[in-house]
Amino acid sequence: KNHAGHPEWPLMSLSFGDVDWADTCLERLFKCQCLSEEEVRKLCVKARDILQAEENVHPVSLPCTLVGDIHGQWYDLEEMFAIGGVPPDTNYVFLGDYVDRGYFSIETVSLIVALKVRYPGRVHVLRGNHESRQITQVYGFYDQCLKQYGSPNVWKYFTDLFDFLPLSILINNKIFSVHGGLSPVIDTIDQIRSLDRFLEVPHDGPICDLIWSDPDDRTGWGVSPRGAGYTFGSDVTKRWNHVNGLALTARAHQLVMEGFNYTHDQQLLTLFSAPNYCYRCGNRAAIMEVDEDFKTIMQQFEAAPRDEETIAKMNLTTPEYFL
Repeated sequence: KNHAGHPEWPLMSLSFGDVDWADTCLERLFKCQCLSEEEVRKLCVKARDILQAEENVHPVSLPCTLVGDIHGQWYDLEEMFAIGGVPPDTNYVFLGDYVDRGYFSIETVSLIVALKVRYPGRVHVLRGNHESRQITQVYGFYDQCLKQYGSPNVWKYFTDLFDFLPLSILINNKIFSVHGGLSPVIDTIDQIRSLDRFLEVPHDGPICDLIWSDPDDRTGWGVSPRGAGYTFGSDVTKRWNHVNGLALTARAHQLVMEGFNYTHDQQLLTLFSAPNYCYRCGNRAAIMEVDEDFKTIMQQFEAAPRDEETIAKMNLTTPEYFL
């Protein structure tokens, strides 16, 4: 049994020494403490071995809990775990965007990756548009790594790891989960399985579309205002779900004020799990729990309360792009 007294989940490539090491890392990460540069390197090597063996369409069984964008908001991630439970008790599906914007990208992505390494069968992660070299150099993660470690090495370890993240997650063959949306050049899930994902997010093409696209009120395909991916209408979603035998397509990628939003006649769900996004948007966050019978419970939550010590730490780590 592990330190929490639960039966062990499959260890995959972890030896018992590695389990102890991962538990030690998690103990510090759950206190919002950064790992050393060498510990991050070791963590990313172990995570790469696990992710490399996963498919582009990673299968997950119910019950599980889906989580949208987190964006380096560590204290809100802690609040989310308080509501949804901590692995391995809860089987988590994270829909991407672990870094950037928030004050604690290093601590946040380190914790999620460490949980993946420790409980690979209970923590499932896919790639968001911020899990890329180009975007992280603009929105904060690169700067935080440089400030914390004095070199870009940790940023490089993580961004190299991001190339191994699956593109999508298929839950009980009925819920298709992706970060962004659909692609005009992909009609079936099998087509996603044949893509070569082990690279930086391209500027266009099917991988870019899955990570960047957004739903739209208009029908058909449209030009995305983001400059990457497409917009897609309810007719596209309905056809996709029908052809692939799906009950729902779930995605993240967009701020929604209540934390979740069903569109396209309830066939598409947007989930956003960073409350009071950028510490000023005033939105609620949500996670979705799905049981073995596909019954869903939407757990909404507000931003975590900030004590004086937290506020002081946030002020010390305020990135320049917030000023």
